Amino acid sequence: MAGRVHGTGQPLVLVPGVLGDGETVWEQLLPSLTDQFTCYAMSMRSRGLSGESSDHSPERLVEDITSFVESVGEPVRLMGWSAGGIYALATAETTDAVSAVAAYEPPAVELMSEDDAGRMMATITRMATVAEEGRMADAVRTWFEFVATDDELAEASSVGLFEALAPNVLVQLREFPQVFESEWASPTDPSELANISVPVLLLHGTQTIPDPWFIDSVCHVDEHVADSRMREITGAGHLGPILEPEAVADELERFFEESAG
Repeated sequence: MAGRVHGTGQPLVLVPGVLGDGETVWEQLLPSLTDQFTCYAMSMRSRGLSGESSDHSPERLVEDITSFVESVGEPVRLMGWSAGGIYALATAETTDAVSAVAAYEPPAVELMSEDDAGRMMATITRMATVAEEGRMADAVRTWFEFVATDDELAEASSVGLFEALAPNVLVQLREFPQVFESEWASPTDPSELANISVPVLLLHGTQTIPDPWFIDSVCHVDEHVADSRMREITGAGHLGPILEPEAVADELERFFEESAG
């Protein structure tokens, strides 16, 4: 496991979503955080600076984040986006090296409707077909069509996001079956969420799709974590950390300052 370190201040570990890595997805957010935090932009296995692996089970990914967090050598703040938010919550359940957690739209799979589940599986199939044709940037766009609005897709295209994430397509396609076939205890099961003792911030955008899955997921986590609070980012969707970075950073700074007591 590897990552880059940016800024000065209290340690903040950043966990990207399934297609992201520490080298790309935080470029817009980091400038608004590095004057307050030492940001550890980690990459999950087989992505970014981290080494290749055939094991992408969710259990292993949580072990990776836990090891990374504990290697910092002092309690850290933890921020996860999308699937990274799920793994961040799971990490907070298993180690005392985390002092507070923020999660941007962590998806609770058990709350997904049959319709959304069907559309997601169809999206993955199309993504694999496009990847087989060697069109990796188009495969990235195919995935984001499931979780991003038309306006977000246009903005993402303008900042070169699809091309930047293209190297992670194949590992995501390898990872999906391992995630879906795993028998691990879901981090968003109420009994698991009850194990989180640190403060939790749950962020979501007002324009997020699929609607209402992501919003329902955030509300579900908020209901079952002892010390949690929700905040919404006006005008943002699922790509909020990239397209609305200043608003997201403001909420993170406020929360981590409050949680420090």
